[in-house]
Amino acid sequence: MEYCEFINGLEVLATYSDESVEKIFVPFLKKLAEIHDKKGNRAIAMIAAPPGAGKSTMASFLEFLAKDVIPGKTVKALGMDGFHKRQEYLQSHAVYIDGERVPLVEIKGAPITFDLKKLKYSIEKVARGEICGWPVYDRVSHNPIEDRIKVDADIVILEGNYLLLDIEGWRDLSSYADYTMTIIADGEQLHDRLIARKRASSGFSMEKVKKFVEFSDMSNVWLCLSRTKPADMQLVLDSDNQYSLIRREGE
Repeated sequence: MEYCEFINGLEVLATYSDESVEKIFVPFLKKLAEIHDKKGNRAIAMIAAPPGAGKSTMASFLEFLAKDVIPGKTVKALGMDGFHKRQEYLQSHAVYIDGERVPLVEIKGAPITFDLKKLKYSIEKVARGEICGWPVYDRVSHNPIEDRIKVDADIVILEGNYLLLDIEGWRDLSSYADYTMTIIADGEQLHDRLIARKRASSGFSMEKVKKFVEFSDMSNVWLCLSRTKPADMQLVLDSDNQYSLIRREGE
């Protein structure tokens, strides 16, 4: 099934196999509908994956697919990228890496470049079932856009790199989830996908794109692959860019 949508300000085209739809996405949505029925309140799923693994597009596709799979429920896909600190802040602040001062903008996407306090506060509101606003990240302006999405759905699918990250400050976020999913992938495959995405969104030269991906993005890839907590459902991104199920809760 082909799916085309604007994700974070960029047009994205994805193709999902019939097997992925029937064996992964449909059961995932039906599980969330079951959880919502049992809770009698908003259900929250979290999808955590390294940069470049396709989680944002997947979450958007799941919202689209839900209209047919669980027509009695409303589903909203949200991302954590809207909680990036603003570009001007990242340009004016820095950290020291191996004794060298590095502006935060050069490692944008690392955990330190997100407003974790604001993210947690917003997740808490969603978990309480509140109708609230949610920010999105625009890859063209390189800044968040506040309250771009209205959260009023029965089921929320929240995606992000670090939602299941097992480090101080981040590890508590998963306590708000009713069901979780992770995606793993080969590092070299993610490297190539990230270069293609960065070229499309930045207009930088290939040399500059490779430098950013290899210095910044790949550090975040390895962090996610090594420090993400186990999830109820685990997928792998295959070499043909399709997803396979590794483990589902109870199997």
